[in-house]
Amino acid sequence: MTLEGKVAVVTGGAQGIGRATCERFVRDGARVVIADLAEDAGHELADRLGGAAVFVRTDVADAESAGGAVQAAVDAFGGLDVLVNNAGITRDATLGKMTGDQFDAVVSVNLKGVYLCTQAALPHLDARGGGAVLNAASVVAHTGNFGQTNYVATKAGVIGMTKTWARELGRKGIRVNAVAPGFVATEMVKTVPEKVLGPLRDKTPLGRLGEPEDVAAAYAFLASDDARFITGAVLNVDGGLVL
Repeated sequence: MTLEGKVAVVTGGAQGIGRATCERFVRDGARVVIADLAEDAGHELADRLGGAAVFVRTDVADAESAGGAVQAAVDAFGGLDVLVNNAGITRDATLGKMTGDQFDAVVSVNLKGVYLCTQAALPHLDARGGGAVLNAASVVAHTGNFGQTNYVATKAGVIGMTKTWARELGRKGIRVNAVAPGFVATEMVKTVPEKVLGPLRDKTPLGRLGEPEDVAAAYAFLASDDARFITGAVLNVDGGLVL
């Protein structure tokens, strides 16, 4: 399995799962655009990865900014082979307390952002004769989750878009798949109280939370030519939690 010679854009690439994905892709031979709003973390990661990575400040919910991240890959590395739609946010509240602003903010990043980035990437993937789009879903899209009406809705929507685009873009040689992580030890999950995480850990057959590198490995496989006959799939990376 190798990503030698491939060019990727990773949204939310400066932190957590995105950071681990950029590191894994570069280690496997790819060149990456780290697309994120976190400038300090993004520049630090790009500097550490050397000439194989560039950082572009990116708001995926803004069409011009999303397009700029894709164009940066073309300008810096000559094209685009892989888009990882990894950026995501939470604004948790129960239904009775969730505000319209909380709902809209999550939809704008987690759902519309995936649409905008993929639409911007499409002509460049097409120009290469194919490629891979990898979307961040979540196990909660299968199960629902207390206090996450907005987040669950976006992740279920991402699965729907993944399957639709796999149908639309397969004839162009573009594969579209989703990865559905369980609870992974990122900064986002660390805000969840231990009284919530503890039972989840206990219910996970593999007995632990995921690590960012676990999800990065799944992205690396689906981006590689070893996955050349896989499209429209949702790969759970959850330690068996949904069981």
